[in-house]
Amino acid sequence: MNYDLIVIGSGPGGYVAGIRAAQLNMKVAVVERAELGGICLNWGCIPTKSLLKSAQVYDYMKHANDYGIDIEGEAKPNFENIVQRSRGVAQKMSTGISYLFKKNKIDVIEGFGKLKSEGLIEVVDNNGEKKEYTAKNIILATGARSRELPNLPQDGKRIIGYRKALTLEKLPKSMIVVGSGAIGSEFAYFYSSMGTKVTLVEFMPNILPIEDEEVSKQIGRSFKKSKIKVMTNSSVESVEGEEGDLKVNIKNKKGQIEVHEAEIVLSAVGITPNIENIGLEEVGVEMENGRVKVDDFYKTNINGVYAIGDIVKGPALAHVASAEAICCIEKIAGMDVKPIDYTTIPGCTYTTPEVASMGLTEKAAKEAGHEIKVGKFPFTASGKASAAGANEGFVKLIFDAKYGELLGAHMIGANVTEMIAELIVARKLETTGHELIKAIHPHPTMSEAIMEAAAAAYDEVIHL
Repeated sequence: MNYDLIVIGSGPGGYVAGIRAAQLNMKVAVVERAELGGICLNWGCIPTKSLLKSAQVYDYMKHANDYGIDIEGEAKPNFENIVQRSRGVAQKMSTGISYLFKKNKIDVIEGFGKLKSEGLIEVVDNNGEKKEYTAKNIILATGARSRELPNLPQDGKRIIGYRKALTLEKLPKSMIVVGSGAIGSEFAYFYSSMGTKVTLVEFMPNILPIEDEEVSKQIGRSFKKSKIKVMTNSSVESVEGEEGDLKVNIKNKKGQIEVHEAEIVLSAVGITPNIENIGLEEVGVEMENGRVKVDDFYKTNINGVYAIGDIVKGPALAHVASAEAICCIEKIAGMDVKPIDYTTIPGCTYTTPEVASMGLTEKAAKEAGHEIKVGKFPFTASGKASAAGANEGFVKLIFDAKYGELLGAHMIGANVTEMIAELIVARKLETTGHELIKAIHPHPTMSEAIMEAAAAAYDEVIHL
């Protein structure tokens, strides 16, 4: 069949591209070898948030007495049911994508898609049968998978990646998590809250190393308070053991080897783009640093072939892939489109406390030559945070001293992943620090801390 657009991959980049194209009256097909919705919906963003919600509910129950509520007996997590709920949430969302495809008259082609030439793809189905399809435009949105280190090969049983961490048959007594990015930190928090003895190993000086240093240090303190053993400036050298607990050799910050035992080792050291065997070399698609090279509107060097999401340069985040999809499709449709501003991309980590950020860190702003004003407001001074029993963390805003431009926002605390959107819009609209101060925020709310942090930058803060 001939299409206006074929998308290979149905993750948050692929399915959004397909739906937006259908809205613009294109005849669309999406190729998917597994579940609709891709890794994010089925094995990433959505099911992990389900697990973390269960952990939060359990934590509330353990501390119910702090809120004046007596609970008879001891609350205990049912790990099997928690995992089952998570899988149910993911399944429901995947079914929702199927509904949206039918609503928008998008064809789903089941199988493994591969570029054959300009405007032509081949799909191998689960029975090994091959079919070819033609399209005016092809978008590669094949996503990524868990990265494996040579000295930490995953066996899917005791040395695992994030996918297996979502579906363990039983709660492990002990776990070593290698890598403290968003994935590693979220799983470290979840399993620790369930009762697993967790050690978090990070090669860099701070956990969540891409965040502002003050945020990284605060989450480190919060984790230690939660009885997570945090080892920074450390690396896993090797893992040994065939029976019983694994023996994990960790080089600590002093350069000494410590031997730690754990039932499970979770490797969370990043991702690897899915670029193998999809026809890139055969067709001659240009690559750059292990990613597909594209222009500002995601066109490759091959006419009619585009790439978005984790296989191109930029943050490997679901909302980035979706934004790239819409930008790409609208450009294909001939609309007046501006390139995505990657300085406004939010990053969120759903631990307790949560972490959310956008733009330059304080260190990066100084290194870029900016003269800056920094405002910081702690949640210990927030009435809503105190009432909620969640006064860990702060809001930190960074402004250009000369023009008042918002350069960066860095938050740690309850619900900050919901609060960051205000600052994305503020930066998008070139809102100044003084305008944030004068924007009346409702009281009592966690979001008041944004106004107060802006005021702190200009020595106008009231409640601190």
